[in-house]
Amino acid sequence: MPTQPEHDPYRAFRYPAFRRFLVGTLLVQVGMAIESVAIGWEMYLRTDSAFTLGLVGLIQAIPLLVFTLPGGYFADVFDRKRLIQFSLAGTTFTSLCLGFLSMTEGPTVIMFVLLLFGASCNSLASPARFAIFPQLVPPEVLENGIRWRSMSWQVSSVVGPALGGLIIVWSLPSAYFLSASGSLLCLLILFFVSFSRDKSSPPGSPLARLMGGITFVKNSPILLGAISLDLFAVLLGGAVYLLPIYARDYIDLSPLNLEPEQALGWLRAMPAVGALFMAIYLTYRPPMRHAGRDMFLAVAGFGVATIVFGLSRNFWLSMTMLFFTGFFDMISVVIRHTLLQLHTPNEMRGRVSAVNSLFIGSSNELGGFESGVVARIFNPVVSVVSGGVGTLLVVCIWATRFPSLRKLKKLEGEKTDPSP
Repeated sequence: MPTQPEHDPYRAFRYPAFRRFLVGTLLVQVGMAIESVAIGWEMYLRTDSAFTLGLVGLIQAIPLLVFTLPGGYFADVFDRKRLIQFSLAGTTFTSLCLGFLSMTEGPTVIMFVLLLFGASCNSLASPARFAIFPQLVPPEVLENGIRWRSMSWQVSSVVGPALGGLIIVWSLPSAYFLSASGSLLCLLILFFVSFSRDKSSPPGSPLARLMGGITFVKNSPILLGAISLDLFAVLLGGAVYLLPIYARDYIDLSPLNLEPEQALGWLRAMPAVGALFMAIYLTYRPPMRHAGRDMFLAVAGFGVATIVFGLSRNFWLSMTMLFFTGFFDMISVVIRHTLLQLHTPNEMRGRVSAVNSLFIGSSNELGGFESGVVARIFNPVVSVVSGGVGTLLVVCIWATRFPSLRKLKKLEGEKTDPSP
């Protein structure tokens, strides 16, 4: 077993399983970000409809609602690595088919069917990807590993959209084929990742085991408050799905000599740039002393930045506001993930992670659908600005409804009272 120097910030990388898994997931995340830019741009070019952009979100939300809870149960019962490999095989197939349909200008209906299939494969394995980390490193290194995992996600969220914006100028189909390559490489890398496997099965009836994550979160007011606050903030702040419209029709690009595709890539990357800056800052700052208050203020900041972005026509102001949406959102993400790790026993991580993924993941996609519907009924500006206003209202209501979360002080060492 490798030795770990005290205060070693790279201690998780001293474990080969972690290194390989992180590299593989980074490849997948970059590919998915590139593909996300491509699919939004292609659908808008083909249909010229804000509703279609919202439909992309809805199609990807349905599998999250249907398969995430079963995926959490599977992650606690079956081989997590095999579940992830199954997911990667499905998403690789999906990306290859999307690339072929893009190249031949095939029916958009079939593209939607493929998005549904790919999202289904991804949803089934999403809890396993979260729950597998305790098997890659020992418990004392888990926090360091999760920190690096979060960092890699933000890096991919910066690099992926920026690359996507450049690639779709050159060739839309190439974006899908690059995504397929990333998934396939990760699938191959996982064959060389070995770790301990816990074969224990959760107690209780099958239904009770399946619903165990929901029961656990429902009985923990702080977890329920933190997850639901993020859920509604993300649900209402779905401006990202309307970025193709803003890049092509609303933001003035004439002084910059930028193509709309390039502007879209940079706009999509900016929330991740902001999140990455905040992640680095949080890594080196002392532990939060008023975590609950900080979380509410961060979500409120997210709402204000969303409103200003919706009203902006200036490229640099729009970029800055998107930067701040990611900057503030990262505070909420770190607090929520830390609470989940502190208050969830290892044997339930898959199912509790499934609840978190169900709430937050589906709210991302349903938020995109909500934004598309409001944009079609009114216009994109009303959609984005009303979402930001709604986020501020949610902050006010949740601050009253969940006083234990609002009054939360330090995260380290605290345990949630599981009683309502």
